[in-house]
Amino acid sequence: MRVRRGRSRPRGGSRKFGTAPRPLGGWTTPWIYLAPALVVLGGLLVYPIYQLGLISFFQYTQAQVSGGEPTTFKGFGNYAELFSDSQFWQVLLSTVLFAGACVVSTLAVGCALAVLLTRVRAVPRLVLMLAALGAWATPAVTGSTVWLLLFDPDFGPVNRVLGLGDHSWTYGRLSAFFLVLLEVVWCSFPFVMVTVYAGIRAVPSEVLEAAALDGASQWRIWRSVLTPMLRPILTVVTIQSVIWDFKVFTQIYVMTNGGGIAGQNLVLNVYAYQQAFASSKYSLGSAIGVVMLLMLLAVTLVYLRLLRRQGEEL
Repeated sequence: MRVRRGRSRPRGGSRKFGTAPRPLGGWTTPWIYLAPALVVLGGLLVYPIYQLGLISFFQYTQAQVSGGEPTTFKGFGNYAELFSDSQFWQVLLSTVLFAGACVVSTLAVGCALAVLLTRVRAVPRLVLMLAALGAWATPAVTGSTVWLLLFDPDFGPVNRVLGLGDHSWTYGRLSAFFLVLLEVVWCSFPFVMVTVYAGIRAVPSEVLEAAALDGASQWRIWRSVLTPMLRPILTVVTIQSVIWDFKVFTQIYVMTNGGGIAGQNLVLNVYAYQQAFASSKYSLGSAIGVVMLLMLLAVTLVYLRLLRRQGEEL
């Protein structure tokens, strides 16, 4: 009996016509999908940072902009001039303290209201959410102007309610910083509130019920149950708040009329603006911008490294 043998498959990498090609694999696939976004970010973010750093190494003033003098390379001369200026260190200290107070206050108010949203009924929750989103959507210039009117020494209702007469909140250094802090917290807490509220809603209700049955108070539930579970979310809102509050410009510039009396309420962003545009020292203003960028990157990397050491997945 003759056995009929089947045809052997052709050797090599040939395939039949019409079959789908094998998808790309390995490490190249994610980068292919990210390529359009990376191109856009490169044009909108990387190139301006490159120009900022480049200008900080040159002598670039109004004379160079108008073409009256050639641009000369100074190396680290702008940074040496900046670090030898005592006003820069005073402004840096004020910026760090002010930004730290804003971050702590924003997180405290946002987290407290997020917990409150989980405790109230639907109608009060909706009203609070709409009010918070309205504050978040208000432009910084508009919000700063409204706060100035509220605390106006002549026509503001706050002084009348508190019985302070014609007290000027923007005259004193600390009171002016406090007024700006209130406005910054008012326009920043909705982001923290909405983000933390979404994280709390994602926590299984059985966990919270078990903690309540064990007799834990609301503060203990937040500290021992919710905070560990919400740590990745709290990390995001903390870093975002640090970046926003460290580079505050509009609120300080509008509410203190460009930095307060004799520059007593200057922060780094306003100080850089004064050096670059008011004094036409564009290279020195660029150096301040580079220093701010490096400080924010350092704070973010250190914070993430500490969380990684604690075993948190971000």
